[in-house]
Amino acid sequence: QVQLVESGGGLVQAGGSLRLSCTASGRFLSRNVMGWFRQAPGTEREFVAAIRWSGSSTDYADSVKGRFAISRDNAKNTVYLQMNSLKSEDTAVYYCALRLTTLDRWYRGDYEYNYWGQGTQVTVSS
Repeated sequence: QVQLVESGGGLVQAGGSLRLSCTASGRFLSRNVMGWFRQAPGTEREFVAAIRWSGSSTDYADSVKGRFAISRDNAKNTVYLQMNSLKSEDTAVYYCALRLTTLDRWYRGDYEYNYWGQGTQVTVSS
């Protein structure tokens, strides 16, 4: 059984920064994509960023490009989301997700991911 545990959420002022972490445990393929999604109240869960197993390729939603950075440490089975220049519209529950794959493609739909964390709240005050 694969488990994903997020941490690092909290309350921050607009313009500030936060770093989220997600650690995976259990047995899973080393070739995978790890992603971050978020869901604000009354909205659908949306894609934020993703990173391939090699860590050399990343994908971002337009709304966070240039402000957020995803990275991973495979030795620790951990993926990070560095969030800078935060805006009030970034307020949401942030989820990490794991997609097992050997394909060279990106995944932006939440239905495409195999495992999910429990989520961590990020609140940006204006």
